[in-house]
Amino acid sequence: MGISDSQERYVNFYTDFAFKKLFGTEANKELLISFLNSMFDGREEVLDLEYLNVEHLGPSAVERKAVFDVYCRNSQGDRFLIEMQKADQNYFKDRSIYYSTFPIQEQAVRGEWNFRLDKVYTIGILNFTFDDDPEYFHHEVKLVDVKKKNVFYDKLTYIYLEMPKFHKSEDELETLFDKWLYAMKNLGRLMERPQVLQDAVFTRLFEQAEIAKFSQTEQRGYRESQKDFWDLFSVKETAEMKGHARGLEEGLAKGKAEGLEEGLAKGKAEGLEEGLAKGIAEGLEEGLAKGKAEGERDKAYQIAKSLISLGVQPQTIAQSTGLTLEDISKLK
Repeated sequence: MGISDSQERYVNFYTDFAFKKLFGTEANKELLISFLNSMFDGREEVLDLEYLNVEHLGPSAVERKAVFDVYCRNSQGDRFLIEMQKADQNYFKDRSIYYSTFPIQEQAVRGEWNFRLDKVYTIGILNFTFDDDPEYFHHEVKLVDVKKKNVFYDKLTYIYLEMPKFHKSEDELETLFDKWLYAMKNLGRLMERPQVLQDAVFTRLFEQAEIAKFSQTEQRGYRESQKDFWDLFSVKETAEMKGHARGLEEGLAKGKAEGLEEGLAKGKAEGLEEGLAKGIAEGLEEGLAKGKAEGERDKAYQIAKSLISLGVQPQTIAQSTGLTLEDISKLK
């Protein structure tokens, strides 16, 4: 199957299919090993990985189960839960903590046991932000003694990567971890392998991510996963647009009330009641019309920026937003 200029060449890493194919299969475990080692930066070393069952039941049949994206164990027995979180949810931290209890509990052995546990890492690759600091995107969380400010227990670690905050360009990539984050964030929009990603591990990544090399079954699976991703994106965008519309409506109502109050006070003081009434009416009409037009154009630009970040082609963006190709080119 060939590729035209209007098609993507490589998979969108944020889709379930791509994430599990590239990080969750025995054939590609060298990719996950490289990513983990780049993230640990020498503090831990992963030499090999064994993939484990991703579906875990509670202690009894009536208790909830957990289904992980990727679950594996290294040769030292350390366990890794790697999750792709595409959208924020009210209790995503609670969910993360809940999931981490399964690899802890499953270490219990029958008979006598001294309660020794292997390390558990829960790693969340997030396509959203939860922290207000625009520069702080790599969170590493452990149990800490609040008074002494030191780590109380070092075998339980939660790592969260807020991908929307990673903004480095190709010429700013310094470490292997930088390169991995850049590749993960931009894979779906690339048409050629960047010169900066020439490390041997990225040869494997781009070979495995090229859609044209997929079997028909894999291509169907990817397209279905891509549709799910776009459906989620659409729901998120709709919610944001409704929130923007409500904010605009509330802002206009407040502005109208404040404007009327100020105008009436000034008009009363100056005795220009007739002129004030006419001025308020004309000003409100013109302001509302201008505000509505600018608000709709702002929405179009915001949606266009989001679609550009996801690798959607300019022609598709133009059809979806009503913007011109020239307008869209200025947003890149």
